[in-house]
Amino acid sequence: MDAIRISDEVRDAVADGRPVLALESTIFTHGLPRPRNLDVALDADRRVRAAGVVPATIGVVEGVPTVGLSVDEIERLSTSDAAVKASIRDLAVVAVKCLSAGTTVAATAHLAHAAGIRVFSTGGLGGVHRDAPHTFDESADLPSLAALPIVVVSAGVKSILDIPLTLERLETLSLAVVGYRTTDYPGFYIADSGHDIEYAADSPDEIARMARTRDALGIASALLVANPVSADEQLPPDLHDEVLARALAEAERAGVSGHDTTPFLLDFVQRETAGRSLDVNVAVYQGNVDLGAQIAAALIARA
Repeated sequence: MDAIRISDEVRDAVADGRPVLALESTIFTHGLPRPRNLDVALDADRRVRAAGVVPATIGVVEGVPTVGLSVDEIERLSTSDAAVKASIRDLAVVAVKCLSAGTTVAATAHLAHAAGIRVFSTGGLGGVHRDAPHTFDESADLPSLAALPIVVVSAGVKSILDIPLTLERLETLSLAVVGYRTTDYPGFYIADSGHDIEYAADSPDEIARMARTRDALGIASALLVANPVSADEQLPPDLHDEVLARALAEAERAGVSGHDTTPFLLDFVQRETAGRSLDVNVAVYQGNVDLGAQIAAALIARA
C-alpha cells in the first residue's frame, strides 16, 4: 500500500464504512477533447457527491498511483500533453519513470480494489477485437477483472469491437454480466447491440445483493453491470450501422491494424457523425456514474 497514495477523504470514507465510487481518468486524459474533458470529469465528481457518495478519481500523478485525485490534479492531468495511458502492466514502469498517466479500466479497478473500494463506474469496457482470431488482440481489462472482486458499471463494449467474441470470453473467464433492467447487451453508442445476455437486475439494491452474495461464495471476479444509454440519447441505430460499416471498410483499405485500429475507428465515427458520438460518450458516462453511486450507497446500506 505504500506504493499507492490514497487521499485522506477516500481513506476515511472506506475506514468509516461510507460509500465510495471509483472513477477512471483515461476519459479526461485520452478520451475526450479539451476543454470538454475537464468539464465532464468535474461534473462526475459533483454528481457522485450529490448522491451522498465519495468520489475517488484514480490516476497517476508524477509517478504516484493516486486514489482520490484532487480537483487540481484532475485539472493538471486533463491539460497535460505528456500524460500516458497506463494499464496494470504499466503502473510500475510509470511510477519509476515519474510519469503522469490516465489509468485504464484494468488499472483503475486494480487500484480501487487495493484501496478497499467496491464499485467502479466507467464508460465502456475493453474487449475482444474483430481481428482477434488472427492477431489475438484482446483488452487486458477482461483477464484483469476476472481476478478483481468489485462491481463495474459500464455501457458494455464499444461496437467497433467483436461483441459476440467478447461475450464468449467473459463467459470463459467466469465474469458475471447483468443488464440493468434489460437483457439486451448494450453496444456503448447504442442501447442494444443485437446480442442478448441471460440476466437483468431491476435495482441498485438487487445488484448490491448479488455482489454481497458473490463475496460470501468466495468468488473473486468482477460483477459487470451493463447499463445502456437511454434510447433518446443513443446514436441513431441506422446511422451507427452505416458509419461503422464505412469505418471498418476504410480501416481495411488503409491497412490500419493492431493498436492503431481503435483510435482510427473512433476518430472516423466522431468525424462522420459530426461529433454526435462524443455527446453519446458523455451521456453514457454520466448514466454509469449515477448508477454506480446508487450501487455504492446500496452496498453500504446492506452492510
